[in-house]
Amino acid sequence: MKKNFILLCSALCMMGVNAQDQDSANTANDTISAWKAKGNASFLFNQSTFDNWLAGGENNISGNAGLNYDINYKKGEWSWDNKLIASYGIVKTRTSAFAKKTDDRIEFNSTLGKSITERWNYSAFLNFRTQFAKGYNYSQDENGAEVREEYTNFLSPAYLLVGPGFLYKKDDNFKFNLSPATSKFTFVDKAFTLPDEAYFGVEEGKTMRYELGFNASAYYKLGVIANVTFENIVNLYSNYLEDPQNVDIDYQLNIVMKINRYLTTNLSFQTIYDDNAFKGFQIRQVFGVAANYGF
Repeated sequence: MKKNFILLCSALCMMGVNAQDQDSANTANDTISAWKAKGNASFLFNQSTFDNWLAGGENNISGNAGLNYDINYKKGEWSWDNKLIASYGIVKTRTSAFAKKTDDRIEFNSTLGKSITERWNYSAFLNFRTQFAKGYNYSQDENGAEVREEYTNFLSPAYLLVGPGFLYKKDDNFKFNLSPATSKFTFVDKAFTLPDEAYFGVEEGKTMRYELGFNASAYYKLGVIANVTFENIVNLYSNYLEDPQNVDIDYQLNIVMKINRYLTTNLSFQTIYDDNAFKGFQIRQVFGVAANYGF
């Protein structure tokens, strides 16, 4: 799975280079390309070692790789915005029998728009989310040894949202989309479904759950002070067919504090509420100094 992630990063880097070459060719011909591509790859590493350290501590090593890539199109009345976010992280401590994930996600957002006015557009959007590798529930056996049970895997679960709507777009840094007729598909491996218990909302023996509802999504990126940017991504979904008052929430905050061309301090925060998966808020936070490559 890690090899697949590296291949994915390499492929997207090549796409970025090709897009830049195309832009250079267009500039030479005194034309402006309808396509704009930009991205950032980052790697965060942490290692701690303790030897006779009376205050306490546990040896550990961890790493996190991330990719944030945008490909946008704008020509005449038509616009097409695409964003890929991918990240994978693991940590290994001395007392744990297993290396454990600290981050694992693949998310792709795509919105096609046709202008109505200067900033309002008819739209069609797609959102897809899943993970790279297996996920586990950890516990201890009768002898106190750590054991694990596989609970998730690639495409299990996977979420797909599609629907028509209306897009407000001030610029590439501020836009929101409203879709009153959004279809949501939840895909799972039926090997994980349990008797008399829904697995991410999917019933035993089935591999898909369908929902129809209202979706609102927004993107806002701003520079707070010099070399500090805040990227906000939020998705809200209400299912018309079951418990519409239970709104699914997915909020992401990515803060980048630039040190120099290749080093940044990164903070990633994400919270999810989906009562089909968990009766409460899921929270993920990653913080550290990262090596970056922009393309």
